[in-house]
Formats: sequence, C-alpha cells, structure tokens
Amino acid sequence: MVSEYEKVQNMKMADIVLRGYSGWNSRLALQVLDQVFPKDAAVQPSLVIVYFGGNDAMKPHPSGLGAHVPLPEYVENMKKIAVHLKNLSEKTRLIFLTCPPVNEAKIRECFGNALDDQERTNELCGIYAEALVEMCRVLDVKVINLWTAFQQRDDWEAACFLDGIHLSSEGSKIVAKEILKALKDADWEPSLYWMSMPAEFSEDSPYYTVGPDGKTTVNISGVLSRSHNEWVNI
Repeated sequence: MVSEYEKVQNMKMADIVLRGYSGWNSRLALQVLDQVFPKDAAVQPSLVIVYFGGNDAMKPHPSGLGAHVPLPEYVENMKKIAVHLKNLSEKTRLIFLTCPPVNEAKIRECFGNALDDQERTNELCGIYAEALVEMCRVLDVKVINLWTAFQQRDDWEAACFLDGIHLSSEGSKIVAKEILKALKDADWEPSLYWMSMPAEFSEDSPYYTVGPDGKTTVNISGVLSRSHNEWVNI
C-alpha cells in the first residue's frame, strides 16, 4: 500500500503559461507588458516569474543597435515591470530571476569571433545581477540570484551550459530547484509550493487502477513517483 508520506496531491494544481521571447531585453518587455498582463483581465495570475538581464548585459554594439541596455535603464525597466505586476491583484506574487553567469571560453569555442561586437562577460552579468537584487530588496520583491547560485557548483562552467550562454539540463535543474526553494520558504497565503497546493479533481474513483487487495483502487495520480524524488527535499 502507498503510505501517506508517499502520496501527494500530484494532479493538476495550476495552469502554467510560458511567455518566452527569444533574444528579448527589458526594453522590449515593457512594450508588450500591458498586452501580456492587462490590468482589467478577468483572471489575474497567482505567480509571475520574471527573467530578463542576460541580453541587457551584453556590451553595446558599435552601430547602436542590439540588445544592450545601460544598467540604470535596465533597473528602471525592471522596476516598472515589478510595479505593474504587483498592481494586477492582491493575490499576484512575484519572483525575479537575475541573469546567470556565462562561460566565456565556451562562447568563444562555439561562436568564434561572431559575437565580439556584442560580447557577454561574466563580470557584466554579475553587475546586472547585483543591481536587480538591490532593486528587489527596495521593492520587497522576492529575487533569486542565479549568477551566485550557479557558481556554488565547482564545475558550473562545464556542466551548466550548451554553448556558454544557453542552459543545459543541469543548468535548468539549478533554476528549477532555486524556484522551488523560494516557493517553499515564502510565507505566502495560500502557499504556492507544489506539495502544499490543492489538486483539481483529487477525489478517489472506482475507475482508477485496482490495488493489491483486489477490492479498492489506487489513485495513481496522487502517488509520488521516483522521478519526483529529487524535487521533494529541496
């Protein structure tokens, strides 16, 4: 039989919407902020995770084009995003993610000289990350410093990136675990941590798989599978 510890309301708990725009920076995000998160929407999100900074932190291109955003403007853009999202509803929670570090040697290996005029450096990423952390402190917004979190791992440069910029599965796991930690530690009511959230349609049913006793059914959707084990003790 499945113990109470092994059971978790692991059915649908939330609708997750990913709005990822390749190559965007905080300037572009501001242009569509009202469209993506309209203030008069009938249903407002319970949680918004905001992730901009890696492209903003690129060095400016000589042409004046490109993704670079000066640091003061980047902070101001992120502040405007935070204020807009905080005003969506009393229940809307925020988590901001800083840009992670980069592996400069791997970037050179993968892209050669192609990005010399739009260089990414670990030093600049760190500066933008710290600026975002400070902004979130002032606004009382939860923030995860990915630049610091990645570098807690000794082999982060080799393990966390595909090309020095984009995350590998190991890098993505760090992001996921840091978000789960933040959700678990937050004193939000209701909790948005996955093992605390109620499930939709969690009732038992005679149509589930029949259990070992041959008389009752087991709600398989409520069983913690092996694939979940690494996400439990965060």
